[in-house]
Amino acid sequence: MSKVKAAIIGPGNIGTDLMYKLIKSPVLEMVCMAGIIESEGIKRAKRLGFSTTVNGIKPILDDSEIKIVFDATSASAHREYVPLLMEAGKIVIDLTPAATGPYVIPCVNLEIAAAGASDLNMVTCGGQATIPIAFAINRVADSEYTEIVSCISSKSAGPGTRANIDEFTETTARALEVVAGADKGKAIIILNPAEPPIMMTNTIYSIVKNPDRELIETSVADVVNQVRKYIPGYKLRIPPIIEGNKVTVIVEVRGAGDFLPEYAGNLDIINSAAIAAAESIAKDRFV
Repeated sequence: MSKVKAAIIGPGNIGTDLMYKLIKSPVLEMVCMAGIIESEGIKRAKRLGFSTTVNGIKPILDDSEIKIVFDATSASAHREYVPLLMEAGKIVIDLTPAATGPYVIPCVNLEIAAAGASDLNMVTCGGQATIPIAFAINRVADSEYTEIVSCISSKSAGPGTRANIDEFTETTARALEVVAGADKGKAIIILNPAEPPIMMTNTIYSIVKNPDRELIETSVADVVNQVRKYIPGYKLRIPPIIEGNKVTVIVEVRGAGDFLPEYAGNLDIINSAAIAAAESIAKDRFV
């Protein structure tokens, strides 16, 4: 089976980790890394033998063999790039919180979101960690309100993450409603400076209309198993605590350590979800 060629825009921590994940993919072939300066990420890609450019996305637009493009830049840059990439016939996997295309959580809505779409938004790292649980609760208990708190090591929050904090909270909150099904959603992110660095920890709190303990516990356990298929380091830290109509769940994410430290689960989870979505789309459309 021939692999589907893919490129990455943005050679920072997320883009570099994506590159190492693409190397392991049985479906996708990493061919190009694009940036705007001769960064360490560009140099790593060169050392690994991949084509690189510091002239933006034009070489990617001009290469008809590149079918899938991962955008690991920023929300503002994505809004500029995406119409050009789509016009060039590329499938764009958006790892910024720009949300110009449908939200994608692989274990929840990939088939529906990806149907005919060319710009797929991976929400945020907190969204990938918490929306599956919020969805699991809502589908059996009908959530009136869902609030999530993502706590990550400050060392795993690079310039891109810090520059997009507002977009993170807005996009994640909206996806809690659109994808997870909560009537109202709220998202909070905390950068923890603790040493040694903490693992990514996410608290999901829901007020529900039908607090059936057995149904909620079974639904949450099922979703955790689904997420673990593409993120093995995803686990329940505290199973559902049900007090009246209030449900609280805590999940932890340990990274795979492909490029980034294991504590950078926040970056690992969005990258792993992006790879899972891209592989599924590649199989459906190109293989």
